Amino acid sequence: MSNHLHIVLYVDEKQAGNWSVHEILRRWHLLHKGTSFTQQYARGDTMPAYAMELAERSAEAYRDRLTDISWFMRELNEPIARQANQEDECTGRFWEGRFKSQALLDEASVLACMTYVDLNPIRANISSTPESSDFTSIKKRVTSVKTGTQPKVLYPFIGHNRNDEIKGIRFQLADYLQLVDTTGRIIRQEKIGSIDVSLSPILQRLGITSKNWLTIAMNFEENTHGIVGQEHSMTRYKNAQPRSRPNKRCCQLLA
Repeated sequence: MSNHLHIVLYVDEKQAGNWSVHEILRRWHLLHKGTSFTQQYARGDTMPAYAMELAERSAEAYRDRLTDISWFMRELNEPIARQANQEDECTGRFWEGRFKSQALLDEASVLACMTYVDLNPIRANISSTPESSDFTSIKKRVTSVKTGTQPKVLYPFIGHNRNDEIKGIRFQLADYLQLVDTTGRIIRQEKIGSIDVSLSPILQRLGITSKNWLTIAMNFEENTHGIVGQEHSMTRYKNAQPRSRPNKRCCQLLA
């Protein structure tokens, strides 16, 4: 958007935990120089034992940073701020404040948030259709569909495959595209609930009523905060995090 951005992230901690020291350093050096020791280690230079140990300790710190959302947002926002200040020939803070994040606990909350984000340009009257909206994942997905490919930078839709080894969103991409398109039409025409029948198939599988879907898809940030999910997901999360408080409003909307 012109003055802010939204992004839905999946952090694959299991994959990151299996990275070798060389893989960690390769990824980190794409962003930063690192230290002289990490540079030597990455090149495969002969190093004294103490230097190798320091490089490996640095790599573990980099591993944590590469899977940390706060570090991700820092790496994303700082270059944008520097470029904007350079273009405007000014100094000072570019972003209004620190980013806000929400934990999406299940596929229902993920799809609701993705739909909200993909329809932002429609709601702001910047674009007329989802597939023509710049800087959105749905445009990238539609473009890839035309060539029969999968965008490598996006988490894939894998259908109803229940093989835990295959990572992705367990719904058909066609269903999601239809869901976004239909929701977008309702937003633009201001006829809430007028085509509930079109919304039913995927929402029935998600266990969300059409009325609640429209409320949360059009006003995701206003109706959710902290952690987002269906009641069973919130209960499971609360049991793992005793100090957390469930978002009852969100539970009701995702039901």
